[in-house]
Amino acid sequence: MIPRVLEPDAGHWIQQELPEDTNAAIQKVLEGLWAATTPRQTAPSECKLMPEKAAAVEDEAPASPGIASVLPFLYIAWADGLLTPTQIEQIRTRITAQHWLNDEERRRLSAWLDPQNPPDATTYYRWVRTIKESARDIPHAAQKSLAELGCAIASLANVAGPTEEATRALAEMEEALGIVGREAVRELVVERPRLEGQAREGPVVGVDVGGLKAALDGRLASLRDRIRTLLCDPAFVYPDTETATDEMREVVLAWTQLLADQGIGALAFPEYAGGQDDMEQFIASFETIAYHDLSLTIKFGVQFGLFGGSIRALGSEEQKRQYLADAGSLALPGCFAMTERGHGSNVRDLQTTATYDAATEEFVIDTPSDDDHKEWIGNAARHARIATVFAQLVIGEQSRGVHAFLARIRDEAGNPLPGVRLGDSGHKLGLNGVDNGRIWFDHLRIPRENLLSRFAQVAEDGTYSSPIPSSSRRFFTMLGTLVGGRIAVASGGVSAAKSALTIAVKYGAQRRQFGRKDRAEVPVLDYLSHQRRLLPLVATCYALNFALHDLAARYGRTPDGDDVREIEAEAAALKAMSTTHATRAIQEAREACGGEGYRAENRFALLKADSDIFTTFEGDNTVLRLQAAKSLLAGYQEEFSNLDCFGLLGKLVERVEVRVGEMNPIKRRQTDTRHLLDPGVHAELFRDRERDLLISAARRLTGRLEGGMDSFEAFIEVQDHLLTLTNAYAQRLVLDSFQAVVEAADEGQVKELLGKVCALYALWHIEQDRGWFLEQHYIDATKAKAIRTEVNALLGQLRPHAVSLVNGFGIPDQLLAAPIAMNG
Repeated sequence: MIPRVLEPDAGHWIQQELPEDTNAAIQKVLEGLWAATTPRQTAPSECKLMPEKAAAVEDEAPASPGIASVLPFLYIAWADGLLTPTQIEQIRTRITAQHWLNDEERRRLSAWLDPQNPPDATTYYRWVRTIKESARDIPHAAQKSLAELGCAIASLANVAGPTEEATRALAEMEEALGIVGREAVRELVVERPRLEGQAREGPVVGVDVGGLKAALDGRLASLRDRIRTLLCDPAFVYPDTETATDEMREVVLAWTQLLADQGIGALAFPEYAGGQDDMEQFIASFETIAYHDLSLTIKFGVQFGLFGGSIRALGSEEQKRQYLADAGSLALPGCFAMTERGHGSNVRDLQTTATYDAATEEFVIDTPSDDDHKEWIGNAARHARIATVFAQLVIGEQSRGVHAFLARIRDEAGNPLPGVRLGDSGHKLGLNGVDNGRIWFDHLRIPRENLLSRFAQVAEDGTYSSPIPSSSRRFFTMLGTLVGGRIAVASGGVSAAKSALTIAVKYGAQRRQFGRKDRAEVPVLDYLSHQRRLLPLVATCYALNFALHDLAARYGRTPDGDDVREIEAEAAALKAMSTTHATRAIQEAREACGGEGYRAENRFALLKADSDIFTTFEGDNTVLRLQAAKSLLAGYQEEFSNLDCFGLLGKLVERVEVRVGEMNPIKRRQTDTRHLLDPGVHAELFRDRERDLLISAARRLTGRLEGGMDSFEAFIEVQDHLLTLTNAYAQRLVLDSFQAVVEAADEGQVKELLGKVCALYALWHIEQDRGWFLEQHYIDATKAKAIRTEVNALLGQLRPHAVSLVNGFGIPDQLLAAPIAMNG
């Protein structure tokens, strides 16, 4: 028997005979439509329709092709969150106005599209099932729009298909809704594949991880590996995250003792004190220890870097021989008491005094007021027995400025000495394994020999002498003891960032979510948005790694050499850049891991809390940036030392005009890949930005000074400019070091990969600062867009190597200790 169905024609549905071979398909569609449009037989309490609606549909006839053509719109109307009640009402209004539907069809559709009375779940899922089953017999169903799919479903029940009027009306309805109908159709009709047994790993590409690690570790690779191995010993296993502060302090002290027993704390000390007189090795140790626990890192730095380092840098040969061996073995726990509550970074105006008493040949150390106490002093709350105290040296009625003294603060039993009051800084945001404390001095007497006397001496009768006649120069020479600490803290901050990014990248390569309907879920690291969150930060870690190693090597070779001022400026700028980067990278990595990143066992909580202070200790980052800018301006001024102010201003104007004249309009618009990936282009843009900012900053300062403004006020007015200058300076230093490493690398896979990482570092930072480059006409809008596109291309090229890149950091799983990173 040949079934007979209805066909729309000139606004009406007419009968037409169909070929025998369509019988099965049509029968299935009609059965589905009948099920979809007939209320289920349930008890009244089960029905979610309003009573009057239920009564209206109980005796409805089987569905017609007219209703079939609108079925995708019924689905889209009630799919969760796709349409608002207003849009549903819009569909209802349009459908009830269609003349190609008969009265009964319009009535039924109006009832199903009442925003106040949605259909029950059973009815909705019958529609969905009908559409899916019909789609199996429709060629390329997943590529159709809502209107096209509706017409195709109706055509299964009628060979002629809907009329032109019906087809046009459905298309207009879809367009008016403003939804992406094709995407909705794909979501509905494409079957999601089974996911059982799918691999959890992302793309794995063979990369010489050992080569990457060797490049990052540099010439001190053996020392770094030795420390990594030591830190993986069970003695360094992490305690429970809920460990009490007092207990954690003792754990960290025990760890520090283990490092001292291995001779690692004394590496920067002379051989007679158990060391190798190598500051670069000490900084490398600090950096590697930061892969473990940051409280241990800071405890290590306070004892051996600040306390021991102050004796090494400021003490006489006799003082070094007296104290350094015990400092390096931790037989003499000490602290570095510089910062005061009332003056913070303003070391020059510290209020603690050390007044010389010639009658007893002693210095009397005193805290003038309660707010002038030493604050946030590591080791002071519990473990230190001696302190390097920075105080104003007073001889007679004359102040000689800030000097450093060794003062005993506890006896062998750990009790405060007379004249010393100690307090605990209490529970902190992080680093609670470090016993930060407060120190007040009440006329504490110390021997004359306890003045650290490399750069200043006081004779028995109170005669003061110094090999450095200038008090200002002597002050800054003494502060040079902080330079090594700043390089170390910068390196430790990068290590913390490496740990966080390693966890996040490894997790991102495993964690699967979403994807096309016809494929399995994909690792989240395959998403460009995820790559943009993490991989430029990984590239910046690589870049900072090379720059800081270069700086540490130079500092280790020439701590007192001719380029000490340049090293101090670089240390200030790179410390600020590195620790700011660490804070951003750790936060971004935490967010990229979602809820798992919030779980304490995955270590982000500690990394965030413990590293946060890195931006403000060993020099607040904003202060350090301004210090670096001052150094840059001082160096720039030397180029014009024979000019008066008017001559300097004229020279500056001349320099600016030359720069503008030399700008190449073709380069501003050049967008080909070869040009954008050219290391020379990157270096030129970074150098030009730094130079331009330096010239314009000097010009602004000179203009204010010529206008009669006080130099202090003039400096304050251009601080925003100077901060931008230092950021550009730091980024240029980092790029120079990275490019030098790539250039020197042997030809091969590692060199090629490092070249791409270096290009990503450069282009991403240019993209981040594209506003400045556009304002100053170094690039135009088309080139800015091309740079963004090239960054995306580099991310795609580096994505298969992402896990290898973070594995190149060489952080053992025992130190990562994050369950979500264990399968990467």
